[in-house]
This record gives sequence, C-alpha cells and structure tokens, in this order.
Amino acid sequence: MNNNVLEQNWNVASLLRFAFPTIVMMLFMGLYTITDTIFVAQFVNTEALSAINIVCPILNVTVGLGTMLATGGTALISRKMGAGQNQAAKQAFTLLVAAAAALGGLILVVGALWMDRIVCALGASASLFPYCKNYLGVLLLFLPANLLQTVFSNLFVTAGKPSLGFWLSILAGAANIILDYVFIALCGLGIRGAALGTGFGYLIPTIAGAIFFSRNNSPLSFTRLRWNWTVLRESCLNGSSEMVGQLATAVTTFLFNLTMMDLSGEAGVAAITIIIYSQFLLSTLYIGFSMGVAPIIGFHYGSQNITQQKTVFRICMGFITVASLLVFICSRLGGFWIVRFFAPDTSEVYRIATSGFRIFSCSFLFCGFNYFVCAMFTALSNGKVSAILSFLRTFGLLAGGILLLPRIWGIAGVWLAVPVAEGVMFLVSIVCLIYNRK
Repeated sequence: MNNNVLEQNWNVASLLRFAFPTIVMMLFMGLYTITDTIFVAQFVNTEALSAINIVCPILNVTVGLGTMLATGGTALISRKMGAGQNQAAKQAFTLLVAAAAALGGLILVVGALWMDRIVCALGASASLFPYCKNYLGVLLLFLPANLLQTVFSNLFVTAGKPSLGFWLSILAGAANIILDYVFIALCGLGIRGAALGTGFGYLIPTIAGAIFFSRNNSPLSFTRLRWNWTVLRESCLNGSSEMVGQLATAVTTFLFNLTMMDLSGEAGVAAITIIIYSQFLLSTLYIGFSMGVAPIIGFHYGSQNITQQKTVFRICMGFITVASLLVFICSRLGGFWIVRFFAPDTSEVYRIATSGFRIFSCSFLFCGFNYFVCAMFTALSNGKVSAILSFLRTFGLLAGGILLLPRIWGIAGVWLAVPVAEGVMFLVSIVCLIYNRK
C-alpha cells in the first residue's frame, strides 16, 4: 500500500491545507529578508540600504541556481515517486544536493578572488563601495548554505513534510531578526552585522535538512552518490525557467540601480531597493502557493491521474485570482506604511518610493498568475515552455521596459516598467495555457 501523502483526492480544503505551510514559510522568508533592510535603514543609513541592493544580483544568481536544481529536481523526483521508483528518486535527490554543495563552494571561491572587480562591475559609486564590500565579504561565506537551504526547503514538500520547512523557516527568520538587532544595534557591526544575521539564518534549515534527509525512514533520504548526467541535465533544463527568472532579476536589479542612480542618485537607488524588497514580501503569497502545489501536480502527472490534475488546476486558478486581488488592494492602500519603515516621511527617499508604489502596485494584479503558470509547466516537466515564458517576461519585457520607458517618462517610466511587463505577460500566459490545454 502506498502511503504517500501526495496520493489522495484533492479538494479546496485539503489543497490549501497542504500548501499552507509553504505559503507561510515563504511569507516568513519575505519578512526576515525585508527585516535586514529595515534594520540597516534604521541603524546604519540609506546609503548602506542602497549597497544591499547593489550586491543583490549575486544573491539572485545563487538563489537561482538553488531554485533551478530544486524545482527541476522536484518535478523529476515527484514523478519518479508517483511511478513507484522510490530508489531512483533517492538517487536523484542525493545527486542534486551534492551538485548544490559544489556550486555553492565554487561561488564562494570566485567571489572571494574577484570581489573588488565584482562590486565595481555592479555599479557601486565611490561612497557605496565600502558598504558593498563589507556586506558581500561576509555573506559570501554563507552562500553555500543559502544554496542548500533552497534545495532542502523545496524538497521537504516533496518528502511530504511541508510543515517541517515551515517551522524551520520560522526558526531561521526569528534567529535572523534577533541576530540583526544584536549585531547591528547592540554590537555596532553595521552592514557586516546584517550579513552575519542573514548567514546564520541560512545555516538553520541547512543543518536541519541534512539531519532529516539522513534518516532512512524518510520518503526521501540520502543514498550512495551515483553520478548521472541525465538527472542533472533534466533537472537543470526543467528548472531553467526559475533560473532564468532569478538571473533576470539580477539583470533587472542591475538596470534599475543604474537607471535610478542616473536619475536620482543614491536616494533613487534606496527608493528602488525599498520597492524591490517590498515586492518580494507581497509576492510570497502566490510564490509559496505555487511551490506548495508543484509536487502534487508532478505526482499526478507521473501517475497519469487526469481527473485530479484538472481538479487541482481549477482550485489553483481560483486561489491565484483571489490572492492577486488581495495583494493589489493591500499594496495600493498600504504602500506608504511600508515605505515608512525604511525612511522618515520627510526624506527624499520616502517621497520617491511612495510615488513609485502607487504605479508599481498595479503589477500585483498580473504577476501571481504569471508566476503560477511558469511553476505549473515546470511541475509538468515542460521546462521548455516554462523557460520561454520566464525569459520573455523578464529579459524581453521587463529589461526592455527599464531601458525604454524612463527615456520617455523619466522616473515614472521606471515604475511603469514592471506593471507593463506583467500585463503583457498575463496575455501571453493565457494564450500559452490555451495552446497547451491538453
């Protein structure tokens, strides 16, 4: 008898109950990510806040690699589990974790050797350079753990333990918040303290994940490492849309920083930092939901249960619609409250960021649907369609908007770039669903 929790008849209540821990996990990750920037803004200065966004593309690439392995591997592993190939699933899992550890080590070495060149290439001004170097120098030490925690957090769900990832995320987030206060406010370590707090937060899910997956009674556990290029290639190709998404975020963040530095100086970079981090926090609702339901979609695809696939899809569409409306309303009405956590309401940073929020908030009507469609095609092992959608949404539409629209409307064009890109992508995603409806 197969007692896998993924093998059941799903309804609205059971699906939301299963995805709920992952949603809250992502929400908490968003909260403790944004807490870093709040502590830096309050206890250091807005120049240090700008520096975090300058080096953010390095984190995007790291998270992108981890997410590529995790989401692409989740689709492959859950499909094998659905087909009853449990030992093959464990071998694939072990290989993916080993690959993530190796990639993390490579990023650490490359970053340490060429740190000054990397910081300069990212566009740091003379006043921001010391902050960037101090933050990145500490954070590099923890990037292997960041990559591993990304893989483990996704695969807790595949192993039928979404609540474990949830509690570990809460623990890591709480530790990060406490350590931020200790290192920044009490110890006076400045931006280095923010990096230390974040790094120790990465270690908690990493260590716990290594312990959990070492147990043989888990549906997924470590086994003897066997190199398999087919597993790696399929996982990377299938998760390529998520990698493209993170790589595009790195590129667009870089373009945002350069554009705002040109239009408004360091205050403009601080304002776009507030918007970008706030966007991540507000988007966690449907990001977490999409991550939570992906193993269900992949499992029933592997078991060829078409009826359940259709039921799950209808429920997901309903949830994404409601969530998008709620996030849009919250961002539209409460954007100025969010900005006030970062900058006093008399500052130039506050003025720039609040005016941007009113335009930028329209993007939340569309981005939840766009994200879910990409995640769904990944879960269905159709990485090609997912990667095309992700590439078009980010490199094609968003990067193009950042380069073009500010030339026409100045700073307003910067804020319009994301809503325009998401709106066009919404229409493209609908067409893609219709074309691939079978």
